[in-house]
Formats: sequence, C-alpha cells, structure tokens
Amino acid sequence: MSTSFTNPDQNVSILGTAVVPWTARYDFDEPVFRHQVHLLGRTLTKHLYVFGTAGEGYAVSESQFDEITRSFWSSSQEAGVVPMVGLISLSLPTILSRIERSHALGFRRFQLSLPSWGALNDREVDVFFAETCGRFPDCVFHHYNLMRTKRLLTSVEYRRLADAHPNLIAVKNSTSDPAVIADLMTLTPRLRFFITEMGYAIARRTHDVGLLISLASVNPAQAHAFVAGDDARRTADVADFTAMGAKLRELSTGRYHIDGAFDKMLYRISDRSFPLRLLPPYASATEDDFEQFLAALPPRWRLA
Repeated sequence: MSTSFTNPDQNVSILGTAVVPWTARYDFDEPVFRHQVHLLGRTLTKHLYVFGTAGEGYAVSESQFDEITRSFWSSSQEAGVVPMVGLISLSLPTILSRIERSHALGFRRFQLSLPSWGALNDREVDVFFAETCGRFPDCVFHHYNLMRTKRLLTSVEYRRLADAHPNLIAVKNSTSDPAVIADLMTLTPRLRFFITEMGYAIARRTHDVGLLISLASVNPAQAHAFVAGDDARRTADVADFTAMGAKLRELSTGRYHIDGAFDKMLYRISDRSFPLRLLPPYASATEDDFEQFLAALPPRWRLA
C-alpha cells in the first residue's frame, strides 16, 4: 500500500450528522432542517452527512430523498458546510441512481453501507465497492462499518479495497473493542477512521483519528474540548458518556431501537423545537423521554 497517498479528509476532526425533521403529517420540515445545518455548521463541525443510520436513509422514498438532498446541498453552501450523502438500500441499482442524482446536484462525498438482506461474501463485497467507488472516480467515499449490515470489515478487507480504490478514503465505526481498534489502526493514515466517543478515546492514545460524534453533540463546546483535551480529560468524559448511554438504554428498552430516535433527542438539546418523529413504522422517543434524558445530563454537558 502506497505511503504517499494524501487523504483529503485527513484533517477532519469531527464528523456529524444532520437528522431529518418531519411534520405531524410526515412531510419534510425544510425550514427546521436548514436551520439545523446552519447551527451545526456554526457550532459543532463543518463536516456533516445526511441519511446515515441516524438520518433515516433506509426509510425515505426516492422523492423524499431528492427533496432532502436538494435542501441539504443548498443549505450546506449557505453555511460553508462540506456535505456528504449516506446511501442505504438493499438495491445496488437504487444506490447508484442516488449517487448519480446527488452528483448532478454537486455532491462529491458519499457514505456507503453494505446491503443488509444477507451478509455479503468477499466476492460480493468487492463487486459492491467496484460498482460504487469504481464507477464514480471523481467522488470520495466513506464506509460505515456496522453490524446492521450483518458483516463487519477488518483490516484484511480494507487493505484490499483501499489498494483497489484510491477514492475510498475513510471508515466510520462505533466500536470500543481495543482489539478491533488496534486492527483497524494498521490502515492509518491511508484511511481516516471516524469512531464514536468510547472507541475514540481509546484510539486517540496512539493514533490520529476523527470523532464520529454522537453523545458529545449535546454540548458543542464541550465536544471540542473532548477532542482537544488530553487522555485524562477524555477518560473523565467517557464516564459521562457511559452515564448518558445508560440513561438512553433505560428509556428505550422494549420501546424504540432505531438510531435516529436517539440522535434526534441529542440534537434537540440545541434546538428545543426540533421534532422527535421517525417515519413509520419505526417508534420514536416521546416528549417525556426527552425531558428525562435532559434532566439526567451530567452537569458539565448541560447547555448554559
């Protein structure tokens, strides 16, 4: 693997999501969404994606996809945000069509998730990346490595894929397993890894990685301090994140389980008008859930 490669996202420190607001009739609430893009771009990070697992990319129709990506592109240009579009579908032709339509709008960054009807074998993984990364050489791609797709990739697969596709530049991962992190870090700096808070604190002891922000987004100023701090600071913050995560699990057990239900509560701390609704049939958090989570926030992470 070449060591001369310069990753265009190598210096991105925080990668965040824009979640989709729905009206009471489940129409896209564009003014609220555009406000979110501006607010996150101003306070949290200039690097945002839509339609990740938290963004209901698995649930939208093609017309909703087009309406939201158009709004995301224009609001990102206004806010100086570097936008990325997530691609979640069981259908490769649908994924390719979504890339083509987003490309026509101006997008050049995309987030891939493996089709999840059945776990892809090695040959199928190679075909998937050849048909996405290989077909659009003027775009760059992040891969979201998560168990919802029924297969987690390791350094073995990523080494092969990175050699084949220079425009595969980054990986999102939610692991906090030190052994998994050590394995993935063998691919730095060729691939930029964005890891959620628990794993990020582990990986940062030895490697330069990005934060795939989740719980820390409740307080953008403290999130930046978490990234800029030393190991002692991050260890203290992890204790707070553990408490936040436990509260979310307590509230959701047996009632809702989709990532967006949690991420909408996290963002709502910054914008109390933001609706918690998910597209049916998926269950959402309630107003009472939000108030309980808000009251349970550790003191340092409460907004002034």
